[in-house]
Amino acid sequence: MSLMIVKKMDKKSAVWFERSNQYLMLDPFVASAVERIYNQENNEDLALELMNKHHVPREKAMDFISDLKEKLVFPNTAPKRVVQSDLKKHEIPDKFAFTTYYQIHSKVFKVECTTEFEYSLTHPKIAHLEVSNECDFDHTATIFSNGKTTLLYLENELTGSWSREEIHYFEGKFLMKIIEYIYEKPEDNWMGVFHASALSYKKDTILFLGGSGSGKSTSLALLQAHGFHCVADDFVPIDNDQLVHSFPAGISIKENSLETLLPYYPTLRSAAEYHYERLNKTVRYIPPKNTDYNTRYQCKALIFIKYDKHIDFEIKPISNMDAFEYLVPDSWISQNANNVAVFLEWFSLLPCYQLNYSNNEKMIAKVGRLFKNGL
Repeated sequence: MSLMIVKKMDKKSAVWFERSNQYLMLDPFVASAVERIYNQENNEDLALELMNKHHVPREKAMDFISDLKEKLVFPNTAPKRVVQSDLKKHEIPDKFAFTTYYQIHSKVFKVECTTEFEYSLTHPKIAHLEVSNECDFDHTATIFSNGKTTLLYLENELTGSWSREEIHYFEGKFLMKIIEYIYEKPEDNWMGVFHASALSYKKDTILFLGGSGSGKSTSLALLQAHGFHCVADDFVPIDNDQLVHSFPAGISIKENSLETLLPYYPTLRSAAEYHYERLNKTVRYIPPKNTDYNTRYQCKALIFIKYDKHIDFEIKPISNMDAFEYLVPDSWISQNANNVAVFLEWFSLLPCYQLNYSNNEKMIAKVGRLFKNGL
């Protein structure tokens, strides 16, 4: 039987179903009822409790149980329809338009791409890590298209195939494999990878989160220029010991942030521009200054950050429940049940804040105080 995990969080309960890999945020009473239905408890016993404790007529109690079963339990526990895999092997091309080598930590990666589109998916974020093509390499990634999908081969073994509509999953898999290789940890040893920016001071880190255009990466670049360290931008790996690891992708900077950042990063003026048509954005990249791959960081807090020209500076606590509903859909979280339990425990104890600002100096000063003294 597949698993179900329930974790109390603020005034709600987070519920995870192994079969569907779905998270729900439910009222604790509803979560408890769902758990009892899931565990196949006698419906009459549950209905009797509803009638006695909550003064619900029997008919309404049975209707309530039926609704939970139909709308929440069955959709998340029904056996999945087996879909025939399309991962048949294809003949690997003899020639590649782009063959690039990158040194990440102590490993050298050879990445082969047949088209500029594939190259644009892999190169820009790690361009600063490119090394001479005469060096020995540890791992090979081969990327090409069969006309319908983009295929990823690692060490000449097919890893996955993605359509254009699913291409962000390809990017996630490619970066996840790099993480596995440089830290020599298989996927089951990772609690998750979060769409956030990780900033460190000594052995602590704070994760900054926010949607596109929130100013997350610009804030990270400003803080890096003022003595903090960028641990990772956009792709933050955390292992099942709840420790944040470095990932050296460049910090992505949009055109409207150049004026703010050029005094600190004059090379941005001549940095290569990359236009992502499918995302409708043009960015340049700042290499992270942190090259420490050995330190593992404790996460001190989650901060949902937003640049707002109408607000000088404000920061306030937000509930883990509200933070959870934003974080989970935008992250990759391990489907290993043990790792899910670790994630829910880790997240339930994290302080979460909303920070809105337009005053850079106040933002930088407050983040420094948060690391040193807390809010």
